[in-house]
Amino acid sequence: MAPAQKKVKPRNPELIPGVRKLSRSQMYHKRGLWAIKAKNGGKFPTHDKAPAAAPVAEKPPKFYPADDVKKPLSNKRKHKPTKLRASITPGTVLIILTGRFKGKRVVFLKQLTSGLLLVSGPYKINGVPLRRVNQAYVIGTSTKVDISGANLEKFDDKYFGKKTEKKKKKGETEFFEDKKEEKNTLPAEKKDDQKTVDSILLKAIESVPELKSYLGARFSLKAGMKPHELVF
Repeated sequence: MAPAQKKVKPRNPELIPGVRKLSRSQMYHKRGLWAIKAKNGGKFPTHDKAPAAAPVAEKPPKFYPADDVKKPLSNKRKHKPTKLRASITPGTVLIILTGRFKGKRVVFLKQLTSGLLLVSGPYKINGVPLRRVNQAYVIGTSTKVDISGANLEKFDDKYFGKKTEKKKKKGETEFFEDKKEEKNTLPAEKKDDQKTVDSILLKAIESVPELKSYLGARFSLKAGMKPHELVF
């Protein structure tokens, strides 16, 4: 059992409800308030009031909108660079698993700041141009191509960005006129970049026997093939 707490007796006990044992003047002397007053020149000590809070510049509105106004959530996450798989190194031949070029074999050139992989077919062999691929949708093979002579400094995420044009408002006369949609043509500069990169890759590929036909062939699973037993 816990020890019983001692009851503290009050300085001025109550005899009956509303009547105390000692008067107001008796308690004044008993508490020693006269000594405190005498010490401070006949006055009780006073403390400075805390500084008042600065007034709010903008008052909150008395009315609120009927619809809930969406506020953007604060994002405090720091961007971490994507780790490159140990099996993927510059010059590694990769197999694309999804998208327009599914099953095609491409040559890995470098990893961009966004974490995407810069690859090329080359275009002359299998029709895959310089493009960005997510490493989650590729398989790394043991085949490698020497790309030491390729200059890839100019290729970054901005290089692959699309130019957005503002839509023009149609007038009364233009509203009924059918405009022919202009096809997006690849700039000549990008075509030249493709040729320069492919020329270096083709030299390295042609030096290895049967590598050209290997890159040109599309990867696919056939009957009786066991994916878990394949060695790429």
